[in-house]
Amino acid sequence: MSSHRLSGPLPDPAAETGYPPQPRAGFFTDTSVCIGCKACEVACKEWNLLPEDGLELTATSYDNTGELSGTTWRHVAFVEQSGTPAELGMPSFGAPDEQQVRWLMSSDVCKHCTHAACLDVCPTGALIRTEHGTVLVQDDVCNGCGYCVPACPYGVIDIRPDTGGAAKCTLCQDRLGAGLKPACATACPTESIQYGPLDELRERAAMRVEELHERGVTSARLYGHEPTDGVGGDGAFFLLLDDPEVYGLPPDPVVTTRDLPSMWRHAAAAAATAAVVIAGSFLGRKR
Repeated sequence: MSSHRLSGPLPDPAAETGYPPQPRAGFFTDTSVCIGCKACEVACKEWNLLPEDGLELTATSYDNTGELSGTTWRHVAFVEQSGTPAELGMPSFGAPDEQQVRWLMSSDVCKHCTHAACLDVCPTGALIRTEHGTVLVQDDVCNGCGYCVPACPYGVIDIRPDTGGAAKCTLCQDRLGAGLKPACATACPTESIQYGPLDELRERAAMRVEELHERGVTSARLYGHEPTDGVGGDGAFFLLLDDPEVYGLPPDPVVTTRDLPSMWRHAAAAAATAAVVIAGSFLGRKR
């Protein structure tokens, strides 16, 4: 099990692992310009040699993948909404009370959390922190125990049915080593998926939210960007146009291993108390 801190602000998670200081890399996904083309899904599958998911639609949208899985590391959500401009938090294109329709689309991915519970619970060390600050599964070390699956607060990581090992987005670790951008960011035609130093992406995202607010899109907000949140901030964060739940994201994620130290302390105290009581009962009988 990892020995690094399990919660709290952590500017450079890679440095804690022993890597020399360098800018942390990550994703900023601006859902306001996502067109749902799924180029990111295709690029991810092609580069990582992932099997296809079939062509059956979910019957609720144009989505044929449904969710992230061991063989789907990028998933484009389709959400159809109707209401007045005020209800949708968007500019009016007609009468203020006129019903309008909008599509919300978002390419979801592993968040590469600052405090990654999947990494914390891995008994074999298959999950590691890379020099870029991302979280990577080492296929040749993973034993398929599945402890990481329920540990993830986002429900991202999963077991691949064809290999029996855990799998998720690697942020294209092999491409980064060659000086290339991740396949999904390279394929995105609208630059909805942006890759780069995380600090720069956060500044860019804040400016984008301000711009959208000035245009009347008052519902725009950032998700996963705050280093003081329940996972210490995400390495992959999002600009959303509605509540996180609308996109299938948890509203207030917390790293599931945060309370392990206090749990162990309480367990140790309880064990010590039980030992004293048992010893006392034996000593009482001898008298």
